[in-house]
Amino acid sequence: MPPAPSNRPDPDENPVPSVTPVRDRGDACPGALRLHTADDGALARVRVPAGVLSAAQAYALADAAERLGDGALDITSRGNVQLRGLEPGCGGELARLLDAAGLLPAPRHERVRNVVASPLSGLDGRGHLDVQPLVRDLDALLCASARAPELSGRFLFALDDGRGDMAEFAADVMLLAEPGGAAVRVTVGGAAVRVRAEDGPRAMLLAANAFLDAAAASGTRAWRVRELPAAHAVSAADLRARVAAAGLAAVATASPPCPDRAPGRESRPLVGAGHGAVYVAAPLGRLRAAQWRLVAGVAERYGTGELRVTPWRGVVVPGAGPERLGALEAAGLVTDPASPWLGVGACTGRPGCAKSLADVRADATDLLPAGAGGLPVHWSGCERRCGHPRGARVDVVATGDAHYQVSTPGAPPRTVPLTELAGALAAARTTTPTKTPTK
Repeated sequence: MPPAPSNRPDPDENPVPSVTPVRDRGDACPGALRLHTADDGALARVRVPAGVLSAAQAYALADAAERLGDGALDITSRGNVQLRGLEPGCGGELARLLDAAGLLPAPRHERVRNVVASPLSGLDGRGHLDVQPLVRDLDALLCASARAPELSGRFLFALDDGRGDMAEFAADVMLLAEPGGAAVRVTVGGAAVRVRAEDGPRAMLLAANAFLDAAAASGTRAWRVRELPAAHAVSAADLRARVAAAGLAAVATASPPCPDRAPGRESRPLVGAGHGAVYVAAPLGRLRAAQWRLVAGVAERYGTGELRVTPWRGVVVPGAGPERLGALEAAGLVTDPASPWLGVGACTGRPGCAKSLADVRADATDLLPAGAGGLPVHWSGCERRCGHPRGARVDVVATGDAHYQVSTPGAPPRTVPLTELAGALAAARTTTPTKTPTK
């Protein structure tokens, strides 16, 4: 079993709001240049579109973590990379290191480069289209856009190659490849348009601009598409008109619909090897700099020189073979599909977060075997549930005084002391969840 990582992940996303919020300020989401102060030091979040890094960029991140931070890197639920424990006043030096590595192509836009994409696209032959070139086009368009910096640091773009693995992220703007790969469907909220694959990134930017106009008209200054009041939702007619005005041809197709839901874990790069790639996971999403360098070294010496960080807090190394798994496992990375680490996530908890009521990462590690193989579980240090992923899972929320609240979808929560948590957790994870209405 890998050693327990120390308390450190990220508050990437919060649950869907129950009412339409009215934003009276810009979001405070951290970035590479806008650092967030936590109990364990400053925090920087480096946006990595589709999680794609060169080996050289990965080495640069490891250097930054050791020179300026606590010597580790966190993978967020959007496949970005986070550094914690940064010393006061290090922002300028961090920016210089990231810029030299090509990780800050447009400083004004760095917080809006939130892009996830099918990590195995172009590798395993399962998708309709390799979306990686489209990711690069979208990123270039974002970085060149005068309006893109108006987007919230929480606004999310997703590109799905047709396998359905991006559906679970409920992105604000989604590109989904159609069968055959010649056309893609671009959606924003309930509005959708089909365009040629090569026009997909431009259509995505047009959809984001439509959201910005809708948010301004609504008076809510919404951060996410789902926050727009129904009366101000982006309409299909508006999206089609914008596409036409930009000179993009809408595609008429009689092809069957693409999947709207992820078909299951088999579509995700969890851990193992195959199709010309190796994929590993990091326990609770945290890698020490030495582990990170090892993965980068595998990419540099045995792969294509590229690695892809996944939203499931793992790393894909294209071009590497299964013979590399032994060294990665020996370094504490997860390579076994049956590992209990694959079903466990946690927020930062104590001592990194002042609001946390418990050291949830230590407790999650201690109770790792409880219910292993059952429903996924997410541990939260307080009721804010930072970093909580979507989908059916068991919620374990600290309530103080060594007690936790345990709940499953469709069932009432139960508060139990830490001494009884193992049994309660095992029972909850092996219970068939009851479906709850989608918000």
